[in-house]
Formats: sequence, structure tokens, C-alpha cells
Amino acid sequence: MDYTTLGRTGLRVSVAGLGGGGDSRLGMTAGRNEAEVADTVKFALDLGINVIDCGYTYGTEDAVGRGLKNVDRDQVVLSSKYYVRQKGTFHKPGEVVAGLEESLRRLGTDHLDIFFLHGITPASYDYAVTEILPVIRREQEKGKFRFLGLTEAPPLDLNHEGLSLALDDDHFDVAMLAFSPTNQNARDIAFPRTMAQGWGTYVMYVGRFLSDAGRVRDTLAAMAEAHEFPAELGSRGNPLDFLMEEGGARDMMDAAYRYARHEPGANVVLFGSGDQAHIASNVKSINSPPLSDEVLTRLKALFGGRPGVGVQSAAIYRK
Repeated sequence: MDYTTLGRTGLRVSVAGLGGGGDSRLGMTAGRNEAEVADTVKFALDLGINVIDCGYTYGTEDAVGRGLKNVDRDQVVLSSKYYVRQKGTFHKPGEVVAGLEESLRRLGTDHLDIFFLHGITPASYDYAVTEILPVIRREQEKGKFRFLGLTEAPPLDLNHEGLSLALDDDHFDVAMLAFSPTNQNARDIAFPRTMAQGWGTYVMYVGRFLSDAGRVRDTLAAMAEAHEFPAELGSRGNPLDFLMEEGGARDMMDAAYRYARHEPGANVVLFGSGDQAHIASNVKSINSPPLSDEVLTRLKALFGGRPGVGVQSAAIYRK
């Protein structure tokens, strides 16, 4: 496993991080029980992963806590998060604090390494800073978490506007942001600033789009019809097959993880899975060399300047 330093936190982190959310919920979506998920967490740790990211709403924290029960707490960089705004309603500061405390209880720990204010958008940023931040800082002073982070809400904020506001104020230490081969604009908008200001980064939405071959085909075919993607590629069964043929990737997911892993400014590449074989495969990809310069250039030509491809639904290209 490769390791890096998470910005100004100084935390030594694995470049691969196990996420407790996403579509999989560590396999709980497919019916895996807490004991099986705990074994999955232990398997990830055995591979050298030391970043475990959770969330209050994921439903996996009890199982993760079970997997970490006999693990030296100092050997794991553990995070969780709580929404600032959910379904149009702003959470009160006391609710956020209660969520933090409940996450600590479920995870069986007295502190988190990082607590994220979750789903920050331009519409919620001011509320987060004026109402939530002063209260949550007091919890930090009590030792309930070491560093404060924020996560984006990618489908609602394709241009990283919420993160840009946060970088202006510099209240946070870590950002969780979206970046992938088809959604590249963090390269110009976010990463130069996070690196300059010493923020650590967790990268999400890396393989979600490319993991669904049908969605890739339909989205890029619709883009081709709208003259936003080469027609010759859009008509193929797999419009991105050059990633394997020319880039030497084992498959689409291998290409996605290698792409994100080697982007300057990307510290930890997050993925979620309840399947140990998938976890091992993802770790292998994240620790593999970068894609070729030729393939990176081609991806930039295809998707550079097109924020959010694969983040929003394909229907946006059929309006």
C-alpha cells in the first residue's frame, strides 16, 4: 500500500480509503449482516488501508465499529459526517452535535480523526459557518474530533462553488470532493487551491459512473446526439474502450481509480464495497502506475470543460 500525508493535518493516510456509504453500504444493501461487514473492514485493514470513512445516515457505523473493536485506534484514520441541510431543511446545531455523539457511540471510539460537515453547497455554506461552525468547534475543543472537514454535494454543485467559498474562508482542514475521468474540473477549480492552502483531500465519485456500462453507453450516446461527444465513439457499445485498448487498463474501474490516484492534489481515493475480491482489485488499481500521457490527453480532450458528466443523469443531455 502507498501512503501519503493528508495536507496540514499531518495524518499519514493510505491512498486507498474504504467508504461506508455509496450504493453498496459495505454490502449491507445486498443483505450482508454486521458480522460480515466487520470481516470486510478487517480484510481492508489487512491490505494496508487505514482510512475508514463513515456517515451518520449510512447505517454501517455499528458494523464498522465491530470491525475495529480490537484494532489499535491510532492505526486507523476514522471519519464520519452529518448533513448541514437535508431534504430542504437545515439541521440545528444541536442535531449535528447529537449526530456526532451517536456516531462516536456506534463506532466505539471517543474521538474521530475527521468530522465532516456533509453536503455543503453554496445555499448551505453561510448557515454552516455562522450557525454550525461555532458550536461544532466547541466539540472539537472537547476532543471529540481532531480535524474538521466538509463534503461536497456533487449533483447539486457541479462547479465546486461551495468548496470555493470554504477555501476563501479557510475554516476547514479536509475536503471530500468529486473527481473522475469524466468529471475533471476539480483539476482547475479545487486542487490548485487545496494544495496551496494545505488542505487534505478525499476523492469521491471516482468509479460510480464507469461501473455502469449501460449508463456510460446511454449517456455518451446522448451527448453524441447533442454534438457534445464524437459520434464515432458515441455509437460504440463501449465508447471508452480505448482506456483498455490504448491505456492498458484492466477494465473501466481500473482506469477510473488509476486516473484519480495520480492527480496532483488527490490524497485519498475512496471506494465502497462489501466484496473482498472487489476491494483487493480496487486497491491494486489505486496502487498501480498512472495511465499513459496519450490516454490522459485524450480524456482531457473529451471531457475537459464538461463538468459533471456521469454525476447527473443522462437525461440532462436529452432536454
